Amino acid sequence: MDENVHGAITRALQRQGLDVVTAQGDIPPGTPDPRVLDRATELGRVLFSQDDDLLREAAKRQRDGDPFCGVVYAHQSVAVSRCIEDLALIAQAAEPAEFADAVRYLPLT
Repeated sequence: MDENVHGAITRALQRQGLDVVTAQGDIPPGTPDPRVLDRATELGRVLFSQDDDLLREAAKRQRDGDPFCGVVYAHQSVAVSRCIEDLALIAQAAEPAEFADAVRYLPLT
């Protein structure tokens, strides 16, 4: 989870028993987006974000051919409950390799 994610999303997924790593728990607050994405990639984790700047960093890496773990993005207007449902589904049904070098958007269709 990027540091800009609504805390209710993280807590709900953790209550469901999903393995969630938060930026706040892993790296210093205010770490620049490129480093956040690098760290998620080092950990082999898909990164969920609601931050437009991080979305731009992922798009830049796609253009430049720089590998990254993958990003799931939801605009701040997407309901917290919908983010929780969709992220739980992704965590249970997908493999991280399916997201490599890609950006996926919530809500899922």
